[in-house]
Amino acid sequence: MAKVLVIDDDPSLLRALRLGLCAGGHEVASATNGEQGISQAALVSPDVIVLDLGLPDVDGLTVCRRIRQWSDVPIVVLSATDAEDRKVAALDGGADDYVTKPFGMAELEARIRTAIRHRRTDPDEQQPAEISIGTLRLDMVHREALLEETNIELTSKEFDVLSFLALHAGKTCTHQMILVAVWGTAYAGEAQYLHAYVHRLRQKLHDPSGTLLRTAPGIGYSLGTGALPGL
Repeated sequence: MAKVLVIDDDPSLLRALRLGLCAGGHEVASATNGEQGISQAALVSPDVIVLDLGLPDVDGLTVCRRIRQWSDVPIVVLSATDAEDRKVAALDGGADDYVTKPFGMAELEARIRTAIRHRRTDPDEQQPAEISIGTLRLDMVHREALLEETNIELTSKEFDVLSFLALHAGKTCTHQMILVAVWGTAYAGEAQYLHAYVHRLRQKLHDPSGTLLRTAPGIGYSLGTGALPGL
């Protein structure tokens, strides 16, 4: 079972999560604000963090980004809103999953297991240190993308989407394949996230017509293997 750090300022929810997670065999630590949560993340070395976005001192998105500066611990975000822009911001900020309140304990435990499993399997995947396709170069070690040797500012998830397509360049990857690889199985049906990220990638790659990052209608996307558009 996992060591879970819960960061939430609602005492009733903290109590319920502690009871439910402990009943499932997990070890639970808690923090009631963002600064305390960041400190606890360093002190207790949790296997997964359950993070509320509505904290009294520091916004949960800021907490997520600050933890991501030094740790790759899985982070499952809790939020009272299911607004798409909020979800995208959390995932861009380094969260592994997003759960909307109210939720069931069985669902949360399943999300925790998926986040831990997904994070643990990532290092075992054999990936090249660098991928070059035309004038696009991806540094997989430092997670940098360059087009004609000019750095492209990508969020973490944008880089993950682009690198997955680059690893399978010339082949059509289904929506589900990309979503599971980048976000995990809980997001296998959330194609709207993927559409938003592809749109942004096309803008950053100067490929608005999709000649490079191609759409297979109703199926998924592929990354062409020919020359890329210049800057």
